[in-house]
Amino acid sequence: MISEFRNRLRKQPGKPLAALAVQQGDEPQAPAAQLMAWEQSAPDVPYETKSQVTAVEAEWREKIYQQLLKVMDLSLLDALEQTEAARQIREICQRLLDEYSAPVSSVSRQLIIKQITDEVLGLGPLEPLLADHSVSDILVNGHASVYVERFGKLQRTDVRFRDDQHLLNIIDRIVSSLGRRIDESSPLVDARLKDGSRVNAIIPPLAIDGPSMSIRRFAVDLLNTDSLIQVGTLTPAIALLLKAIVRGRLNVLISGGTGSGKTTLLNVLSSYIPVNERIVTIEDSAELQLQQPHVVRLETRPCNIEGRGEVSQRELVRNSLRMRPDRIVIGEVRGVEALDMLTAMNTGHDGSLTTIHANTPRDALGRIENMVSMTGATFPIKAMRQQIASAIDVVVQLERQEDGKRRLVSVQEINGMEGEIITMSEIFSFARSGVGEQGEVQGDYRPSGMIPSFREVLAKRGIELPLSLFRPEWMEGRQS
Repeated sequence: MISEFRNRLRKQPGKPLAALAVQQGDEPQAPAAQLMAWEQSAPDVPYETKSQVTAVEAEWREKIYQQLLKVMDLSLLDALEQTEAARQIREICQRLLDEYSAPVSSVSRQLIIKQITDEVLGLGPLEPLLADHSVSDILVNGHASVYVERFGKLQRTDVRFRDDQHLLNIIDRIVSSLGRRIDESSPLVDARLKDGSRVNAIIPPLAIDGPSMSIRRFAVDLLNTDSLIQVGTLTPAIALLLKAIVRGRLNVLISGGTGSGKTTLLNVLSSYIPVNERIVTIEDSAELQLQQPHVVRLETRPCNIEGRGEVSQRELVRNSLRMRPDRIVIGEVRGVEALDMLTAMNTGHDGSLTTIHANTPRDALGRIENMVSMTGATFPIKAMRQQIASAIDVVVQLERQEDGKRRLVSVQEINGMEGEIITMSEIFSFARSGVGEQGEVQGDYRPSGMIPSFREVLAKRGIELPLSLFRPEWMEGRQS
C-alpha cells in the first residue's frame, strides 16, 4: 500500500496528499517505488579488528593458555614491568607452540601469542579496540555483541568473548583493581581504566541478556580551540567570545545531551583560565585535563561494601569553598550540590564553570531548579529563580546531531527576571538549513544581532569586544 502511494506521489506531485491517498487509478501500477532518501537506512559497515581466529587456532590458543597457567606463576607478573612481563609470556608461548608442533602458520602463531598476552595482561578481546584512538566508546552488549563509536557513528565489530563467564572475568579484573566488587548482591558498578577511561558495568539479574559494559574512552590527544573550529563545533567568532567570557570571570553553564561534547568544551574553556589562578575541580569520575600549574583535583567516592564512607559532590563543593579557590570547576552538576554551587557563585566565587544534561538552555535552568528542590529547602519559586539568574551569566548549548558531529548550537546570556520568569537573550546560534546527500547536517552559525549586557562588564575589566562581532551580515550591509 505505501509503495503504491509513493508511486502516485511521484507521478502527480501537484495534487494534495489527501486526494492522492483516496485516488483509485485505472492504469496499471508501476513496480514498487524506491524508498525516499530519508526512508533509507544507514549502511551497516562493520568495524573489523582482524582478530578472529579459526576453530583450529582457537583450540590451540586455549591449549597453550592452559599450559601457560601451569608453567608460569602469574602472580609474579605484578612485580615486573609491563614490557618485561609481555616479553616473558611471548617467549613461553612460542616455546610451547614449538614443543607441541602446532599445525598453524607463523602469522597465526603471532596472533595466538598476542591474544594470550592480552588475556593475561590486558582486557582480552577489547585490547585491539583500546589501541585504536579513533574509537571513542566501546559498548559490550553480552559476550557476542560489541559495538564501537567512531567519528560520532556507531559500528558493529567482529570482537567476541568466549562466553558470559569470560566477559565477567574481564569486568571483575577492571573493578577489582580499584578495590570494588561486582556480583549478584552488587550487580552494577562504575570504574575507571588506567588511562582514565570511564567504565560502567551491569550484570545479571539486572542485565537480562548477559553482562553489559560501556567504556567511554579518555581522550589521548587534548583538543584545543583550533581543533574545535576545524571540526565545525564552533567558529572563530564564538571562540573569541567564549575566551573573553572565561577571562572576564563570568559564570558559565555548559548544557547538552549525552556524548554531545560537554567535557571536551569544558576542557577547552578551562584552558583560558590564567596560569596564576588557583583552580579546584570536582568530578564524579576524573576526566578534566587542566594544563595550569595550580590545580587541585577532587573526586567523589562511593560507599564501601558495608555501605559507609561515601563522599558526595555536595560535600566536596562545600569543602572547596574553604580551599581558597580562584575558580571552581564542577565536572557535572546532577543533584543536591546545585544549591551549594549557586551559593558559591553568588558569594564571590565568580568565573566558575560546570556542565549539565539538558536539551535546551531553558531546560538547563529548569533542571537546576529541580535539583535545588531536591535538597528539601523551601524556597519561594521567585527567590529560587532570582538566585539562579544572579549566579549564572552564560549558558552554552551543545548538541550531537544525526551526522555524528558535535556542534555548539546556542550561546545565551541570562539577563535577569521579569516577574517570575528568567529572561534570556541568544547571542549566537546554529541555524540548520537541511541535510546533504551524504546525510551531513547543513547550516551556518549566526549572530542574533543582540549586544550582550556583559560586554560593558568585560570592557570595564579591560576585555574589549568589537560591536561587529555581534552583528549579522544583513546588519553589516545596512551599516555600509
